[in-house]
Amino acid sequence: MPRPFTTEDYSARLARAAADASAAGLTGLVVAPGPDLVHLSGYRPTAVTERLTALVLSAGREPALIVPRLERPDAEKAVGAPALRLLDWSDGEDPYATAVPLLDPAGRYGVSDNAWAMHLLGLQAALPGTGWTALTEALPMLRAVKDADELDRLAAAGSAADAAYRGILEVRFAGRRETDVAADLSALLVRYGHSQVDFTVVGSGPNGANPHHEAGDRVIRPGDTVVLDFGGLKDGYGSDTTRTVHVGADVPAEVRKVHDVVREAQQTAFEAVRPGVSCQEIDRIARRVIAGAGYGEYFIHRTGHGIGITTHEPPYLVEGEERPLVPGMCFSIEPGIYLPGRFGVRIEDIVTVTEQGGRRFNNTPHELGIVA
Repeated sequence: MPRPFTTEDYSARLARAAADASAAGLTGLVVAPGPDLVHLSGYRPTAVTERLTALVLSAGREPALIVPRLERPDAEKAVGAPALRLLDWSDGEDPYATAVPLLDPAGRYGVSDNAWAMHLLGLQAALPGTGWTALTEALPMLRAVKDADELDRLAAAGSAADAAYRGILEVRFAGRRETDVAADLSALLVRYGHSQVDFTVVGSGPNGANPHHEAGDRVIRPGDTVVLDFGGLKDGYGSDTTRTVHVGADVPAEVRKVHDVVREAQQTAFEAVRPGVSCQEIDRIARRVIAGAGYGEYFIHRTGHGIGITTHEPPYLVEGEERPLVPGMCFSIEPGIYLPGRFGVRIEDIVTVTEQGGRRFNNTPHELGIVA
């Protein structure tokens, strides 16, 4: 079991976020229910409703959490609650009146991307002189650099996903629907400790050429190439891995060729991971390998995305992202080739940056898997 996060952990995160906001030229942050609130306070409302819940952070001021009065008992149970000033409001009252004393009437604030428009508009109406910017734009690295305890959780989630992959190799594919194999994958993730399964992509034959194909009723046939992309949450942190398998040992030469190209691209990109290298450079390296083999037009997505409390978060390994890698960043490396109407191949590992280079959280073989 991972070490539980403590009030002191959340207090440090709150202080760091307020300082980072100030360094970015912001007066403070307004954080709505969602992953940022969980990261900063440990509080996850049982239900997100039209009632205003907001964490207000400003450098030099005590962090404050505004909650509906009926939800205050739950908020008080959050591990990070002792590091916060709790304020509540009742139905029939103006919730924005509770927020106004915490905000600078002429301030500029970062606001959670998932904040409800009605709440942002309500705050703007109460304080028309304020300015607002999306938190992802203002502080894209808020959750990007993981501490040791977060890295332990991500490593454990990766190991659990690896165990699920090893288990699925023992399952029969031929003659069964994609949804049947997806259900097996889901059950395996739960068996190995996932509390939440977010996705189980099973793209067989031509469906594998759609990177985000949802498992459907197509019956998997001998000779199919199948893309398996799956993950979820374990101890609050995400897993996400992709391997490609073939139904039967008689593998067409082109399938082997494409798989070898993707495997080389994935390995070459991984070997380039080290502090100071830009995010876009990892994307470029993977893309050069695939383009050099003549498949450049069939690599149709970015090379990777950050992962943590959510499956997709900054940093993104994509052209135009010049941000340098720093130790503690965690992201996928997942190049792919997708031949429309025929098949697809993708190989994906979660990787973290260390002082020495990259460290994988997924360690199952990259060879083309053979299934029955």
